[in-house]
Order: sequence, then C-alpha cells, then structure tokens
Amino acid sequence: MLKISEGKRAKQTVMLRLEGRVVGPWVSELRQICDPLVSDGSKLALDLAEVSFADDSGIALLASLRSHGVKLLNATPFVAEQLKAAATTTTSSH
Repeated sequence: MLKISEGKRAKQTVMLRLEGRVVGPWVSELRQICDPLVSDGSKLALDLAEVSFADDSGIALLASLRSHGVKLLNATPFVAEQLKAAATTTTSSH
C-alpha cells in the first residue's frame, strides 16, 4: 500500500509525502498524480522518508521523475541505494 498526501507548499513547490511501498499498482497511481504536475511546469518534490521499499518499476519511475526535475527528499538508506544503483545502470547503458 502507498499513501500519498500533499504536504506544505514552499516557494511554488508542490510537496507530496509518500508512505509505504512504491510497488505494483501504486507505481501507476503515483505516475498519474505526478505526470500532470511535471507536464504543467510545477515544481514537485517527493518526501520519501516513510517509503520502506520500491520495486523495479517504482525505482524506474522515481528515477525518471528525478531526471525531469522532481526533487526526491529524505529517502531511507535502502531506497537511496536502489536509486543510486538505478542511476548507475542507466548511465552505463548509454
């Protein structure tokens, strides 16, 4: 399960707080929420402090959002390592 809630807005940045696991159907749910914000030029930040796990598709989405200017904040060490590994894989495959 993934809970997505809007946090405080600061300097025209929309902050979304994620709690739980970014896996399976929750990945597309997160994409449906984030894509319009990214497309319309909104500044977006995701607070990942309460994300305990992300599967491959979840990490791919987070990495993609990051490449489109979304700030990923407060990732747990485990999720941060997953994102670092994804960045390394993406970089080495180009």
